[in-house]
Amino acid sequence: MQPDASASGRRIARQLLDLIYEARFDPGHHLREQYLADALGVSRTPVRAGLKELTRLGAVEARPNQGFYLLKSVEELQQLAIEPPQSSDQTLYELLVRDHIAGLLPESFTQTEISLRYEVDRGVLTRALVKLSEDGLIARNAGHGWRFQQTLNSDVALRNSYGFRLMIEPAALLSPQLRVDRALLKRLRAQHLRLITHADITQVPAREIFETDASFHELLAEASGNLFVLQAIQQQNRLRRLLEFGSYHNKRRVNEWCEEHVAILDALRDNKAQQAADLMRAHLQCAYDLVQIRKAGA
Repeated sequence: MQPDASASGRRIARQLLDLIYEARFDPGHHLREQYLADALGVSRTPVRAGLKELTRLGAVEARPNQGFYLLKSVEELQQLAIEPPQSSDQTLYELLVRDHIAGLLPESFTQTEISLRYEVDRGVLTRALVKLSEDGLIARNAGHGWRFQQTLNSDVALRNSYGFRLMIEPAALLSPQLRVDRALLKRLRAQHLRLITHADITQVPAREIFETDASFHELLAEASGNLFVLQAIQQQNRLRRLLEFGSYHNKRRVNEWCEEHVAILDALRDNKAQQAADLMRAHLQCAYDLVQIRKAGA
């Protein structure tokens, strides 16, 4: 598949919003492309695409021969939600698993059955099935077709996921290879502060909240310097996307985990790796305990 230019623009637009929020720019501020490109570590071309997306949304004004200028206040920008892009095969991936969990899709199935049921072409279906297989969610039947793995049970999978992450994520922050990009920490912090201070978190798309959560864990896993840790957390995030999506309507809990994330980022900023690891362990343990409580109350 060719890269989606509009998708790239939306992704950069979200990063630009974080920068603007962190810098507390006032309406009328000249958003200089080169400054923004340097801050994001990209060229001016994607920054221009991001600014055009913000212009389309009414947050920025493009003045002929002058550049781009901020129209809205930081408080108004908090209400601006930009849905992250999603590929058609990723959409099918999530639909198949959700329908299976809901009991709408049997354990065993064939590609022809899926193609007819969801009216998708062979290319999209093949990519979705490959992703599901790579993530350990489905496997080929001994004869014909595919089957969902028995572990794809929401309660069991979530408990096992948090148990696994408790083992590796705190330890990853104590890796001798740990290298944390301070500019990245600042950008992650800004993303979380936007959610913490948002007037009504229920109005922020669940996907945007999830991406903030997932990117935090993935980027810290990457900072550990261990590729296997990063791959493991990426796989966990793909599973969490399917099983935890509905939990992001809980405003109090979103604020709590955002504050927990910020505390971890601040500890890393201050070169306190042990404190960051302890905070990560407490953060994941809290989430694990909540899963246990939900299970007990079911």
